[in-house]
Amino acid sequence: MGDTRRRPGPVRWVLYAFGNSLPSRYHEWVLYDVTVRTWALRHLVRTTVQLLPIAVLLYVLIPGPAWVRGCAVLAGLSLGYFYSVAYMYETTEHRAMKAGYPRGTAGEVRGRATAGERAAQEQRYAERWRSGPDAG
Repeated sequence: MGDTRRRPGPVRWVLYAFGNSLPSRYHEWVLYDVTVRTWALRHLVRTTVQLLPIAVLLYVLIPGPAWVRGCAVLAGLSLGYFYSVAYMYETTEHRAMKAGYPRGTAGEVRGRATAGERAAQEQRYAERWRSGPDAG
């Protein structure tokens, strides 16, 4: 299979998850990471890696009953995931740019990968909802 992507080791990946740039030998993998079919899930995993240490620290350091600490941490995690999802496209695009790709590359690659599926959805939509009044 001529796969030339090199995946970073666990330590480099954790640093990458926290926003560090990877050396140039990993740049192809970075583009793969932000454009593969499961890119959104990968983004959420990176978010979890970022939020988990803070959540654990807060749970340990906040005084009070366990349920109060748990609710406070859960509220914070909810807010963290909300913003992470809200800026998911921008964040992945920024990661691709840090790897040396021009702005818009990640979105363009994802768009090309789903073009056929999108065309099929548009066709089904047109057949169902855009046909004339005699079609029903």
